[in-house]
Amino acid sequence: MRYELKIALRYLRARRKDAFISVTTIFTAVGVMIGVAALTVTLSVMGGFEQSLKERVLSLSPQVQILNSQGSIDNYADIEKKVTRVPGVNGSDAYIVGQAMLSSGRGIGGVIVRGVEPANPVVRAQWDRFMTAGGLDDLSRSYPIPGTAAQPAAVAGGLAIGVSLAKKLKAKPGDAVRMVAPIFSPDGSLSTKSGQFAVGAIFDSGMNFIDSNMVFMDLARAQDFFGRTGRVDGIDIHLTNLDQTDAVTGAMRKLFTSPYQVRNWIEFNENAAAGFALLKRVYALVLVMLIGVAAFNLVATLIMVVMEKRKDIAVLIAMGATRRDVRLIFVMKGLIVGAAGTAAGLILGAAGCFALARYQFIHIPREIYGISTLPIAVDPWNFAAVALASMLLCLLATVYPARQASREMPVEIFRS
Repeated sequence: MRYELKIALRYLRARRKDAFISVTTIFTAVGVMIGVAALTVTLSVMGGFEQSLKERVLSLSPQVQILNSQGSIDNYADIEKKVTRVPGVNGSDAYIVGQAMLSSGRGIGGVIVRGVEPANPVVRAQWDRFMTAGGLDDLSRSYPIPGTAAQPAAVAGGLAIGVSLAKKLKAKPGDAVRMVAPIFSPDGSLSTKSGQFAVGAIFDSGMNFIDSNMVFMDLARAQDFFGRTGRVDGIDIHLTNLDQTDAVTGAMRKLFTSPYQVRNWIEFNENAAAGFALLKRVYALVLVMLIGVAAFNLVATLIMVVMEKRKDIAVLIAMGATRRDVRLIFVMKGLIVGAAGTAAGLILGAAGCFALARYQFIHIPREIYGISTLPIAVDPWNFAAVALASMLLCLLATVYPARQASREMPVEIFRS
């Protein structure tokens, strides 16, 4: 072991008259520990929010989408066949979208109707997990609607509605609902159409806008109801790996030129992603400053040690120690304190992340965030970056005291 390190370790053990300096050193290490723990937990929570948001956004929005700038798509079956041959594509989902009013006799609400193919594997992978009552298969069923004095008995198709909309309509699976929608004719005229349907399934996506406004219908029934037989509004493409988004988008744009338009999830959510990344950086910067405050407490602590150890420094220099060796002693002392605080902070941060993930004792409004507890996504690289930043700040904090210690003049000290 180098003698500089031995001396640095020795200076960490306080004598009785140096007890104040020792307590200050402990508080400095505790400050670094709290800052590191706060930063690692915050980055994990922000990462959890980002991951949760990305999962929900990607599960509820297209990864890559093909549209027709001139209107509906007629040859969508041929397009889907071509799409499946592109490397990186997991499947496709042709759909139509329409606006309507939905009423149950106990409530009414405006909705966005999306026609989908219930048997499509990518649709099932996307939406089956959100179904809380019934399932996508129920969209293809026919439901008998009992007659009334004003309405004869009928057979209706099924709808999947969100949990918030179900509460608004006071409807449950099997209940009859009436849909009224504006219909545009090929000649540009506008009319309305109404029809009887039944609630076949209820889903809970965790996003209030989706759960209170979105309705799913079998694609064939939706095409017939909205007057778009044999046509769709767009085709969603699902990827095997999101890292291939740009490559698949580029291939699609070469394959489907004008009048087709190809967009991806990055372009759809660019503003939200940029805003979230900025917020994450701001939080990280604020907490790095907290570590900086704790680290620069080290300056005062080391200056006090230098003042206390002036005679020791003079003796060392007189015995042949170089000024570089003296600087190294105090740099090592500072780094030892910083390393102890950083290591303790990483352990405390990891324990905090584990506790939050395991016991979920902090609850947040589900209506706002779509989740009821703090999400945690632990990234080892974040922990490594925090540790590196903390040690760099502690190293910077040792520069001035170590430089001052190395400039002590032994002759002047011995004279005094």
